Amino acid sequence: MSKDNKEKEVKELKSTSKKSTSNKATTNKATTNKATTKRATTKKVTTKKATTKKSTAKKVTTTKSESKKVASKTSEIINSEDKTLKESKNQSIDFKKEDIFSNKKFDWNEVINNDAYSAEEREELEKNYDATLTQVMDKQVIDGVVVAITDREVVIDINFKSDGVVSFNEFKYNQDLSVGDTVEVLVEKQEDKNGQLVLSHRRARVLRAWEKVNIALETGEVVNGEILSRTKGGMIVDVFGIECFLPGSQIDVKPIRDYDEYVGKKMEFKVVKVNEAFRNVVVSHKALIEADLVVQTKEIMAKLEKGQVLEGTVKNITSYGVFVDLGGIDGLIHITDLSWGRISHPEEVVNLDETINVVILEFDEAKSRIQLGLKQLGDHPWDNLDSNLKVGDEVEGKVVVVADYGVFVELQAGVEALLHVSEMSWSTHLRSANDFYKKGDTVKAQVLTLDKENRKMSLGVKQMTPDPWQDIAANFPVGSKHSVLVKNFTNFGVFVELVEGVDGLIHISDLSWTKKIKHPAEFTQVNAKLDVVVLEIDTSNRKISLGHKQLEKNPWDEYEKKFIVGNDYDGTVLQSFDKGLLVSLSEEVEAFLPKSHAEKSDGSLITTGENLSFRVIEFSSENKKIVVSHKATYKEVLLEQRKKETKSRNKVLKKLEDEKKQSTLGDLDSLAALKDNLE
Repeated sequence: MSKDNKEKEVKELKSTSKKSTSNKATTNKATTNKATTKRATTKKVTTKKATTKKSTAKKVTTTKSESKKVASKTSEIINSEDKTLKESKNQSIDFKKEDIFSNKKFDWNEVINNDAYSAEEREELEKNYDATLTQVMDKQVIDGVVVAITDREVVIDINFKSDGVVSFNEFKYNQDLSVGDTVEVLVEKQEDKNGQLVLSHRRARVLRAWEKVNIALETGEVVNGEILSRTKGGMIVDVFGIECFLPGSQIDVKPIRDYDEYVGKKMEFKVVKVNEAFRNVVVSHKALIEADLVVQTKEIMAKLEKGQVLEGTVKNITSYGVFVDLGGIDGLIHITDLSWGRISHPEEVVNLDETINVVILEFDEAKSRIQLGLKQLGDHPWDNLDSNLKVGDEVEGKVVVVADYGVFVELQAGVEALLHVSEMSWSTHLRSANDFYKKGDTVKAQVLTLDKENRKMSLGVKQMTPDPWQDIAANFPVGSKHSVLVKNFTNFGVFVELVEGVDGLIHISDLSWTKKIKHPAEFTQVNAKLDVVVLEIDTSNRKISLGHKQLEKNPWDEYEKKFIVGNDYDGTVLQSFDKGLLVSLSEEVEAFLPKSHAEKSDGSLITTGENLSFRVIEFSSENKKIVVSHKATYKEVLLEQRKKETKSRNKVLKKLEDEKKQSTLGDLDSLAALKDNLE
C-alpha cells in the first residue's frame, strides 16, 4: 500500500470518528450508538457495532461476503493506524491533529470538504446500512432479545440502531429470565430527549395478551391459566397476564363442594366470551370436559339396555333425587325409586361419593337422559306380605303421610294402606284428617279392603268401636233435652256433638224466638255448652235436627194478643235502613217501619232516637214480623175532618139549589155572593 493511499484511509477513518463519537472520541475507536469495535475483532461486524449513517465505511453491503471484506479492510486499517499516524506527522497534510480532536477548532465543513467518498458513494453506503436496521414505529409491539440484566434494568436488543432499557420490575413475574431470552416489548418512543430508545414490556404483554385472547376466542384454542383466587360466583384466573372470570358452574361437570381447593391450580381453559370495552374475559374448563364427554356419552348410550344393572358413584344429592355418575354420563334416581318405603330425603338411603348398583329403568338417547332405580334391585314388599292377612283383620302401623282426605299407614316397609277420613269416626260431619292424626302416630285399624294384585289396601278405625247410631232413637228420642258441645259454625247453623260419633245441627232459625241472627257466631262460640231439644231424627241419613229456642214457649202467641192490628203504641226508633226504620215497641219486640209510613204531620221524616206513636198495620207470628206506621196515626183524623167539611159544603149547596128555584131575578146577585163566600 502506497504512502498516499494510507494517508487517504487515515483521513477517512478520522472523518468517520468525528461524526460518530463525542468530544472525547479518539482515533483508536470506531463506534456506533450501541458498542465499541475492538481492534482485534473481525468475526462480529454488525449494525450494532457499525458507524452512524454518515460513516458506513465498515459495512458496505448486507451480504456475508461483503461484510467479510469490510471487516478485513477495517482490521487492516486499524492495525496500521499507529504506523500511518507516525508517518503522517512528517507529511504536509491539510489538517492538524489538534484540529481533529479539539471541539473548539473542529469544523464540519472542513471534514465534509475532505470526505474521501463522493456524494453518490456515501448515499449508496447509507442505503446499504439502513437496509440492515429494523424498521420500527411508535406503539408497535415487537420481539426483542435480552442482552444484559442488572438489579434495576434489563437491556433488550430489538435489532434497532440502539438498545432499549426496561425496568426490572416489569419482569418480576418471570423469575427465570436470563440473557438470550426473547421477550415482547412495546416501542414507546424511538428516541427520548436523551436519544434513548424507550420500551415497555408490561404494556406489550397486555396488548399481546388481548390479541391472544381474541384469537383463542375465534379459533377455540385451548389456553393455560392459573386460578388466583375466589370471587363472588366463581374464580379469578390469570390467562396471558389478564385476570379472567371463571364461573363456578364452568369449573367442572361435577358440582364443586370446595372452591378453595382450586386456588393456585394451573389448568386448561377455553375462552367463551370477551368484552374489551369493559375489559372482561370469561373462560370455561367445563367446556373442554364436555367436548370430550359428548363422544364418550354417545358410546355409553349406544350400549345401554333397559333392566341393565350398572355400578356408579353418587355424584350429587338433591331433595328430589340422586345423580349417579356411570363413568362419563350421569343418571337420575328419583326419590320414589330409592326405597319401597317412604323417605323424606335421599340422604336417608345413600351418601355422597358412595358406590352403588343401579338398574336402568328408562333412557332417552336423543336427550342423553337416563332414569335409574335402586329399589328395583330388591323384591317388592307386597310379595312378602303375610299370606294369611284378610279383610276384617286388625293391623297396626305408623302414619307416614297426612292429607285432608285421609292418612297413609305403613304396615311394613313398602306396604301402605289408606285410612280415609270418613272411616275415622262414626260422625257424618266430616273433618280434616289433621284433626285426628299427625305424622308418626301409631294407628290400630281394621282391614276393610285388600287387593294384593293391585297392591292396594284400605283401613277403618271407627269399625273398632260400636256404631252409636244403632240405638240413636232410644238414646235421643224426639223432644228429649240434652246439653251438647258446639263443634263449629256454618252460615246456616251450628254443628254440635251429642256423643262421640253423633253430631247434630241447630239451624240458625232455631236459635232464638225474638232475635234476628245473621251468623251463629253472634249467638254462641265454639266449644261452648248449649242446651238443645231433639226436633227430628233421620236414621238412614244419620242426621239429627236440634233446636235451642224450643226450650221456651213461643212468645209470639202472646205478642199477637198484645199488639193488635189497628191499635197505636208508643215506640223508639232504633236504626235506619234503606227501606225503612227499626222501631222498638218493648224490650223484646221490634217492628219494621217502612219509609212510606215514616213521614210526620209537618212533612218531615222520622229520625233515629225519636219517641213517637206508631200504629200496627201488619202482624205475622209465623214470620215473626210486625209492621207499623206513624203516618196512619194522624192520617185518619185528617180524613175525618175533610169528610165533615165536604158534607157541610154539600148541604149548603143543596140548600142554595132549592132556594134558587123560588127566588127572583133580584135575589140572584146576593145568592151568587153567598155561594162565593161558602166556597
